[in-house]
Amino acid sequence: MMRLVRRFLGACLVGLFSLTAAWAQFEKLPWPAQQKPPLLTFKDTSGRVLSPETLRGKKLIINFWATWCAPCKEELPTLQVFSDLQDPLQTMVLTINVKEPPSRAQKFMQNNQISLPLISDPQGEWAKKLNIKVFPTTLLVDAKGVIKWRVVGEVDWTSTEAQAWVNSLP
Repeated sequence: MMRLVRRFLGACLVGLFSLTAAWAQFEKLPWPAQQKPPLLTFKDTSGRVLSPETLRGKKLIINFWATWCAPCKEELPTLQVFSDLQDPLQTMVLTINVKEPPSRAQKFMQNNQISLPLISDPQGEWAKKLNIKVFPTTLLVDAKGVIKWRVVGEVDWTSTEAQAWVNSLP
């Protein structure tokens, strides 16, 4: 009987670890060297202009998301925690809401106490220019303004792995 209980508990643990691994699936890909991104000049929903000049010297984490995307909604709070733990003079997280009215994204962020800069991309122009087709997708940009990595899928940005990615950016 005890052996049966151990097998059952072991199977439950294996199932639990499988669910955890499935929850955080992502693919980290190097940005293609031959693909030159457009100059990144954004205007956030508060009216602040974020240009190469104002962002110079900062590592950027640029997250593309939508309110209808369940993995995006799971990931955004971890980006907020990540951002809160960073030196704002060195690292900045930007969120780009794609193909939705700005009011919908703002309401979502307010309801979830997310204060990250919000850039609205209601026509999907930025997503198209940067070849973003899956949500969430996050771009990791070094302090010189060069995109180094594309992370496709949900990431727990509070993890040591995600912090190491950002720390490794020049």
